[in-house]
Amino acid sequence: MTSVDVQTSTIDLGPARALSCRECGHQIPLAAEFACAECFGPLEVAYDFGTVTRADIEAGPKSIWRYKRLLPVPADVERHPNTDPGLTRLVKADRLAAALGVKSLWVKDDTGNPTHSFKDRVVAVALAAARTLGFSVLACPSTGNLANAVAAAAARAGWDSVVLIPSSLERAKILTTAVYDGALIAVDGNYDDVNRLATELAAEHEDWAFVNVNVRPYYAEGSKTLGYEVAEQLGWRLPGQVVIPVASGSQLTKVDKSFRELGELGLVEPTPYRIFGAQATGCSPVSAAFKAGADVIRPVKPDTIARSLAIGAPADGPYVLDSVRRTGGAVEDVTDAEVVEGIRLLARTEGIFAETAGGVTVATAKKLIETGQLDPDADTVLLITGDGLKTLDAVQDHIGPRATIPPTAAAVHEVLNRG
Repeated sequence: MTSVDVQTSTIDLGPARALSCRECGHQIPLAAEFACAECFGPLEVAYDFGTVTRADIEAGPKSIWRYKRLLPVPADVERHPNTDPGLTRLVKADRLAAALGVKSLWVKDDTGNPTHSFKDRVVAVALAAARTLGFSVLACPSTGNLANAVAAAAARAGWDSVVLIPSSLERAKILTTAVYDGALIAVDGNYDDVNRLATELAAEHEDWAFVNVNVRPYYAEGSKTLGYEVAEQLGWRLPGQVVIPVASGSQLTKVDKSFRELGELGLVEPTPYRIFGAQATGCSPVSAAFKAGADVIRPVKPDTIARSLAIGAPADGPYVLDSVRRTGGAVEDVTDAEVVEGIRLLARTEGIFAETAGGVTVATAKKLIETGQLDPDADTVLLITGDGLKTLDAVQDHIGPRATIPPTAAAVHEVLNRG
């Protein structure tokens, strides 16, 4: 854990004590800052956790707030209106394991969150921090899932919201954001264009909390709860390997951080684990860098059906490389056709309908097993981070009724006999 030497902040965000630069280590008091003034590196939250026990956590609410003593949120966080995400199911996926050829496999199914993706976790933490920091409007640039989560969380909290999206976003994600009646604005351009616009607006509007811009250090910590839950649901132990989809890369690095924190706090045995990143080939700058042995991520123009992962210049890309290399993992990518097959494979084996990001994760796991990079005998967890109902257009040309028939039993039997 990081020991904080800066002046104690007057801002109460639980165990959070400062913001620390991930590059040079310079620390500042808690504030709405995301870049280091010394070297322009990204800031992240530093903590003084104190003593936290399994019993403390298990006695907590059935949401991410059971881990509030490990997050940058005030002690009374659950008393304020929020969507209370988390504690989603960890599915023992024996049929998928058999299909992939692995011994023991679990699927962390985050489709059960309030807006059906893991983004509810990070937004809930961002909202709690934004409230404490004095903001009054919740905002974001988004590839879709974050748009849903921000609009819903703001509505629940009674806040205004401003959500910026690429105009090419899936129709389902547009509708499932617009329904909350915030300010939803479509922008001509890709996510990287939208993100640049959000950064400009964040500098102009002091009362707007752009969750993944000016309050990003707090927002990103919400992804740690995925790792906490996996370990707790496995009986307070770490998996041998985990496959995680990569967009900005923050989720992967924070799951890694959560595993390390659990070990340092004595909540789990600090056993070795390997982390693998999953990207779509049409937007795979981190995978390309990993395969080239490079440390620098070269931005790309996204061209993939996996729009929730379509970030051509991922902010945390270099730190993804650090995590996978340190743990002995890898980053791999799969084609759009493989993504669709990954969605269908998970659905037909485990009854879980994932969005395209989930298809990327399953298909990447399959590829990693086939190439010998994933250990088929190790306990393996796949993170499924969003619901397939959000990306129906990705599969609509590949599935449908077997036949259209007259209303007779004979016609049914004829179809079934055809296989």
